[in-house]
Amino acid sequence: MADRTNQEWLDALRGPGREDALADLRVYLVRGLRAALPDVPEQNLEDFAQEALLKILAGLDSFRGESRFTTWAFKIAIHEAFSELRRRRWKNVSLQDLVAKYDAGDFTPAVLADRTASTEQRVTQQMLLEMVCRLIDEELTERQRQAMIAVVFGGMPGSEIARRMGTNRNALYKLIHDARQRLQRRLLARGLSVDDVMEAFEG
Repeated sequence: MADRTNQEWLDALRGPGREDALADLRVYLVRGLRAALPDVPEQNLEDFAQEALLKILAGLDSFRGESRFTTWAFKIAIHEAFSELRRRRWKNVSLQDLVAKYDAGDFTPAVLADRTASTEQRVTQQMLLEMVCRLIDEELTERQRQAMIAVVFGGMPGSEIARRMGTNRNALYKLIHDARQRLQRRLLARGLSVDDVMEAFEG
């Protein structure tokens, strides 16, 4: 790959040498993605790089020169790759599946799988978790409940939850914010706060 300064990259991608510059940049991005995501098939890496190139070209005017151009470009590529991998991960998972799994008690939060916690800490965590689950079931509307289960227990990205619930991210944020406020009020009524709950789950 030709070694270019930031300005040379910009000039090449905007000028008659664009195709050569794109080819060089694609090689750089695929190589970086291959190192960062060794288990991802080569064709997928090529696809991620191609999508990233389109976004890089569209965003050339936003490059401020605060880092090397290739560093800036790779950040776009890795973000594109992670976003697409997250989307594919959730492609065949519905909100109804997550809620059903939650209702069946099949979720084991990662913190409860931590074997380094003391027995006393694990018992406290389990008790608090059961209380929070009970509050989620009793206090929240069905839409709030679905969103909280998907975020807190399912780990589903907000963009996916919004899409599946037929809303946008701002409306989803408001929905989750209101749900958390409801839970906070009930916790306070029981002499607890969110900080108290979080402290029990800290190492």
